[in-house]
Amino acid sequence: VTTPESIKTIEMVLSGSINKEIVSKICSAGGNAIGVSGKDGNLIVAKKLRVGNGDKKKGKKIQDLGLVGEPIGVNHKILKDLENSGIIPVVAPIGSSLEGSTYNINADHAAGALSESLRASRLLLLTDTVGVQSRKGKLLSNLDLTQSQRMIKDGVILGGMIPKVQTCIKAIQNGVEAAVILDGRVPHALLLEIFTDRGFGTMISNKLKKG
Repeated sequence: VTTPESIKTIEMVLSGSINKEIVSKICSAGGNAIGVSGKDGNLIVAKKLRVGNGDKKKGKKIQDLGLVGEPIGVNHKILKDLENSGIIPVVAPIGSSLEGSTYNINADHAAGALSESLRASRLLLLTDTVGVQSRKGKLLSNLDLTQSQRMIKDGVILGGMIPKVQTCIKAIQNGVEAAVILDGRVPHALLLEIFTDRGFGTMISNKLKKG
């Protein structure tokens, strides 16, 4: 839940200290990065997130999460212009509505929306686990959309992994080739995923990887 009293602090932390720390680390490693908020140039247009279907007969109500939003539009021209200039954009997951309200957006949802808008070949989501695991705790290296959806329905995928997998599913349904959930605690995790044949973490795609 994000209250009107807390949104200013959240925006200051996400768009300010955290964003600039990431930018600084990229630049220190030799990259050319710049920090932007999802509000800048209407990069991420959002609306109020509503959770639940409001079906009173089934005892379900719509939860009011305050100023928590979900992306409904992306101005990807900003990202393309930065890319063409050799600049790495670091986007803070803050968006604004068409009416000018500020919303706190789940970082995975923001990343998914950006990847969909860019028709990215890969959406990479870093987490603090090895990836999607079976009931027995075994890492599942490859899943297709049907398997992913079934594992959520059957309660195999739980907690914070649910929105990550849902984001991956939605991204693929909207043009992203594949999505990977990988352990951000491991040094060089992105390099291991991108530059090794075996990959790293759990890849979700329309088709299972052969071999």
